[in-house]
Amino acid sequence: MAEPQGWIHCHDPFGRDRSMTVLVENDRVLLVTPPGETAVMSATQTRRLGSLLDQATAKM
Repeated sequence: MAEPQGWIHCHDPFGRDRSMTVLVENDRVLLVTPPGETAVMSATQTRRLGSLLDQATAKM
């Protein structure tokens, strides 16, 4: 079962609130994005995503 590492607020192209989730499952990192949509992120949100991905790989 995948272990949650965290999530990031983002928006879709229409400005609606969405989120992306980072999970770790065995030796893989899963990035769960808004279904069927594009995630629009600010620079701060992008840095947060990078940090979560770094944390996830450190636990592997």
